[in-house]
Amino acid sequence: MDFKGFTQEDFDVFLIDGLEPRMEALKGIIRPKLEELGQYFAPTLSALTGDEMFVHVAKHARRTINPPKDTWVAFANNARGYKMLPHFQIGLWQTHLFIWFAVIYEAPSKNTIAERFLKKANKIYKEIPNEFAWSLDHMKPDTVKHGDLSKTDLNGIFDRLKNVKKAELLCGLTLDKEKVIEIGAEGLIQQIEKVFQTVAPLYKLAQDIK
Repeated sequence: MDFKGFTQEDFDVFLIDGLEPRMEALKGIIRPKLEELGQYFAPTLSALTGDEMFVHVAKHARRTINPPKDTWVAFANNARGYKMLPHFQIGLWQTHLFIWFAVIYEAPSKNTIAERFLKKANKIYKEIPNEFAWSLDHMKPDTVKHGDLSKTDLNGIFDRLKNVKKAELLCGLTLDKEKVIEIGAEGLIQQIEKVFQTVAPLYKLAQDIK
């Protein structure tokens, strides 16, 4: 793989004003790296989950005015789309990189997934590392550290996923851009691999894979 890691230039793309200039930089600078990560990790995730994983690099095609504030590559067991399915993501905001397992609001089976998570809440609470984070909205950079949650808090996140139409749930790790630049390509690959190994059981639970 030719992946060279992410640099300050990659994160600075999100400081470029205007939809067209930022999209041009996204396509030329960041997207090739996301495509490389996609091709590299699809087989890993297929092996971890038992589902064949397909790569979806964000195109931001619907945007007409506001330039994207983040971008990503997603992995799902469907070649046509990922938003309606439990999936995985690697992506960037201007401040950090994220590695997620995700169930977002388009997923029609959100209720069922939430019920499965509620039944296994104690196990999930125990097995997710403290430094991992949860996000309740994939369109915002805010996260909450797993180590800062009580069991009741986590149950509340799962309950919200079940009962609130627009609710989402993402679990994984965020890395400050300074850390991403410092560890380089090899360090990042190892880190992503560890995160995917840790969150793969959430995917299997969501899909009811034994």
